[in-house]
Amino acid sequence: MWWQRPPLSAFLLVGAAAGMLVPAVFAWRSNVPGLAQTFALCAAGTLLAAALVTLALMNRNPRITARAQLATLLGGYVVLPAIAALPLYLAAPWMGFERAYVEMVSCLTTTGVSLAEPGSLAPTLHLWRATVAWLGGFLIILSALAIMAPLNLGGYEMQSVIHGARPGEGWASLGVAEASLRLMRTARRLGPVYLGLTALLALLLATAGDAPVDAVIHAMSVLSTSGISGQDAGLGGGAGRLAEMIALPFLILAATNRGPQIQFSRGDLDWLRTDPELRIMLAVVLSAALLILLRHVMAQADEMELLAILAAAWGAVFTALSFLTTTGFVSGDWPGGAAAAHPGLLLLVLATLGGGIASTAGGIKLLRSYAIMQQGLREMGRLSHPNSLGGDGETARRLRQAGAYIAWVFLMLFLVALALVFAAFALAGLEFDAALALSIASLTNTGPVYAVGAPNAPGFGEIGTGARLVAVCAMILGRLEALAVLALLNPENWRR
Repeated sequence: MWWQRPPLSAFLLVGAAAGMLVPAVFAWRSNVPGLAQTFALCAAGTLLAAALVTLALMNRNPRITARAQLATLLGGYVVLPAIAALPLYLAAPWMGFERAYVEMVSCLTTTGVSLAEPGSLAPTLHLWRATVAWLGGFLIILSALAIMAPLNLGGYEMQSVIHGARPGEGWASLGVAEASLRLMRTARRLGPVYLGLTALLALLLATAGDAPVDAVIHAMSVLSTSGISGQDAGLGGGAGRLAEMIALPFLILAATNRGPQIQFSRGDLDWLRTDPELRIMLAVVLSAALLILLRHVMAQADEMELLAILAAAWGAVFTALSFLTTTGFVSGDWPGGAAAAHPGLLLLVLATLGGGIASTAGGIKLLRSYAIMQQGLREMGRLSHPNSLGGDGETARRLRQAGAYIAWVFLMLFLVALALVFAAFALAGLEFDAALALSIASLTNTGPVYAVGAPNAPGFGEIGTGARLVAVCAMILGRLEALAVLALLNPENWRR
């Protein structure tokens, strides 16, 4: 069919042009014709570029494979931010194109760290930042299901092992001829759910008291786990604690592989009971919140009342979940007060763990952490009973053995990448705490954790061009994951 002939790059350009219409319409309704014209012209130029790319490549008959689309996806993370940065640069020329490009890389990879203070940008530009992050979140889920899954990457290597394949066995199916058709089918299935959840959350936040534009920005930020806000106070700036309570179940959906595919059926109820990622998410969040709350209560034991303790408990739970899902919203009831009292290291660990596979969350991923934890528990049991047999069935044994093996390989790759990025930031002039926090923030795509993990570090806009370039590379690497980059470097790619 004709819609299968255009390359993936043309569809990416069309998506960028469609996204530009959102701030264009908002600026027009807000009586800011200059911004509306800027975004409209950029959208028209992007559509023209998409048409030219389509006409140039439509009659070619290349062997479109999932691997080729993975390479296109990598190129998209490099080129698309430049296109998205153009209207931002034209609307705020004081930023400069380099800073606008870095800003858009941060948004597209759902990292969410910003070079500008919230008050320095117009609401239309904050809406554009959130829209780019929202589109980036959809691109992540789409690429995970349609591109990463056939390659056994992005966490799907764990599911492949659980279902009986050996580590790396699925890589034999790298040449998939129906890649474009699978991509379009996945987009048609995911698009309505992703859009519907965003619209529902925006409506609930607006009903709770958020301004309409802030409700849309926060809804896009939650579903894309980008943590972008147009207010200094973040998610709770308008509706307070009620907005956080409304957003919490959507955060869970956004950070699990079932979220974008939810159908509100009996199968979803079974998923709530049996999903290992949900279980480890609950255990990690409650454990981290308890540690934070105990630290806070012990520091202020003589001044705490029951309501204050309950408020601090809610703030600890919401903030722990927000950073575990790599979103980065800090609750208005966040216990601590002074920056020195913030348990930033614990939040860095939560961001490193990350969310679920095939979700907008970054980090190591919960299923990999679950496999390593299960193998660790098994080894601890063998210390007491060396001749014991591991139970829980065939699936659990595969997860503890082959699953833990490939999860450990990914963990080592992540730590090597973290060490290299940390060294690059140190060479660029950052202090130890700033380099560590920014390395984790970039590789896990959790931008707000930089300010929390290193409260005395210079802002992202003050670290220098070299350090920002390192951050751009780290954000893209963290979004695609090291295994995907290694798959592109596989020598089989170089053979005809």
